[in-house]
Amino acid sequence: MVRTAVTVLYIIICLALIVVVLMQEGKSAGFGTFSGQVDSYVRKNHGRTREGKLERLTVILGILFFVVAIGLSLKFFQ
Repeated sequence: MVRTAVTVLYIIICLALIVVVLMQEGKSAGFGTFSGQVDSYVRKNHGRTREGKLERLTVILGILFFVVAIGLSLKFFQ
């Protein structure tokens, strides 16, 4: 029973991770010849932007993905 619930949670995490990664822009997007003060401002407030939040969510979902995968493979959830 618990293993089934964790497996469903794992599938939801996988789908969410796919969607979040696809929503992100490429790393080269937004970089041009004007990278002086604007680039400094963007780096300073990166955590508040949409991209910053997507990157943070990607890291969180990635960690959950690996933790649940290891738990399922070691038969931690019986």
